[in-house]
Amino acid sequence: MAAMNNHRFLGLDNKVAIVTGAATGLGAATAQMLSEAGVKVLINHMPGQETLANAVAQACPNDSLCFAGDITLDDHCQAIAEAAIQRWGQIDILVNNAGINKPVDHDDLAGLSGADFLNIYNVNVVGAYQMIRAVAPSMQSQQKGVVVNVSSGAGECGYGTSVAYSASKGAMNTMTKSLGRALAPYIRVNAVCPGYINTPIWDKLNFTDEEREAHRLANIAETPLKLDANPELIARTILFLASELSANTTGELVKSDGGMLLGVYQKMFIKQST
Repeated sequence: MAAMNNHRFLGLDNKVAIVTGAATGLGAATAQMLSEAGVKVLINHMPGQETLANAVAQACPNDSLCFAGDITLDDHCQAIAEAAIQRWGQIDILVNNAGINKPVDHDDLAGLSGADFLNIYNVNVVGAYQMIRAVAPSMQSQQKGVVVNVSSGAGECGYGTSVAYSASKGAMNTMTKSLGRALAPYIRVNAVCPGYINTPIWDKLNFTDEEREAHRLANIAETPLKLDANPELIARTILFLASELSANTTGELVKSDGGMLLGVYQKMFIKQST
């Protein structure tokens, strides 16, 4: 990733950010991009991902800290926030990136149990809420802070890897609006809503290399901007929401999907009268 130049207009120099689920994929790209913009970054990861997280830290040009913690556990969330405060004395930005899913066809009602719903909600919604609660006192005491929730277009349109995943992102969207109102004026809360992203999470799904590549190419073909949805593209939107460029924005759901939710424009051929 090329280093960012002339980034002072972002207003991020010497800010402190926590990025959850930052050992791989979008979280890793976001941590690195924030670091390149002058931010000190706590790279949160699950226990057992130390090697991956350390590689992300080595790619960050600014000061960083790797910290293992499971966001479904409230005491872990408090410890993550405390680690950032102990290291840097403040928390300016929280990126709620950690999330899980379970791919099940939407018409396969037997494919999802109540436990599946609860597991997905526990990470995607409750964990994100607990992290916001953990960082809020620091942000409120300094009278300024930003939360960026990583949601999904699935939360708006009800598509995606499963009904439970889509529903959890719908809940995150509502939470974003609710807390954007409740935590104002000092804390801004927004969400980025990607479509398909080509990240290592696809390695965990039951796709052959050929099927995965076909899916990637189909996504490019079916979105108006025809872009390969790599993590860096979405991280740019997160950077915008974390920066002073969005200082007048809160409670918003910002799509970053190449126009996927618009659908591909179909030209209309109107028969000319003679």
